[in-house]
Amino acid sequence: MSDAPTWYDLLDVARDASTQEVRAAWKTQIADLEPGDRRFDALNRAARVLLDPAARTAYDAEHPETQDLPLPEAPRPVALAEPAPVPAPAAPFVHPDPDAERRAGGSWTVPGWLLAGLAVVAAGLVAATTWMWASGGDGGHDSTAREAQVAAESAVVPVLSYDYEHLEADQRASQALMTGRYRTEYDKLFTVLEENAPRTRTRVTASVVASGIVRASEDRVQVLVFVDRPTTNKLSADPVVYKDQVTLSMQLVDGEWLVDDLITSPVQG
Repeated sequence: MSDAPTWYDLLDVARDASTQEVRAAWKTQIADLEPGDRRFDALNRAARVLLDPAARTAYDAEHPETQDLPLPEAPRPVALAEPAPVPAPAAPFVHPDPDAERRAGGSWTVPGWLLAGLAVVAAGLVAATTWMWASGGDGGHDSTAREAQVAAESAVVPVLSYDYEHLEADQRASQALMTGRYRTEYDKLFTVLEENAPRTRTRVTASVVASGIVRASEDRVQVLVFVDRPTTNKLSADPVVYKDQVTLSMQLVDGEWLVDDLITSPVQG
């Protein structure tokens, strides 16, 4: 049997810990972490599962003893993801500007991380196209999926962006793009931002690099979006650019595509 840590181990709580104990442990462990820290993201994911009774029951059934999950790596400068949490990174690592050489007149090679991600998207497009063909559609589903993709690209920017000077307005703008279910999750994580962003004076401005459809059905489409997040705070007046791949589950609600789930992870390499 594997000795890999469980979400309980990560939060350092007993498997029969109460909701109050889990919440207290989560808040204690993230108190001294910047929201952009990878451990911060892992702790948020653990809390998201263990604070949801249904998700916790399913998790316990699937992992009665341990789960084969590696310990989070040492802190590396999204991320919110999350749940996606909404990230507020403040680490010193700066990704190179991919446009700098091109602006100077040189050539630019497509980053390996983007090629790898687009390969995933390409496989997803095949699956989505297969579904559309099998459903006997006449191209309408293709158009519908594209509408969801456009909506995902538009939504991911405000959802992952915020300014410590007007957090309330940023939150309202993001909430309008979400289903009620995901808005509840988002609000929990935004509470953390409200506690930390003013202290760190963090500003995050997300921008879309590329996107693709991973899978699609008539009223639900999963979209993979690559995002750059230039970030400033009181420790770094010059923007530090973080790169994430963001998986958005878009739900069709009364004719409008809304974010029903959002998961971020830092791009490797």
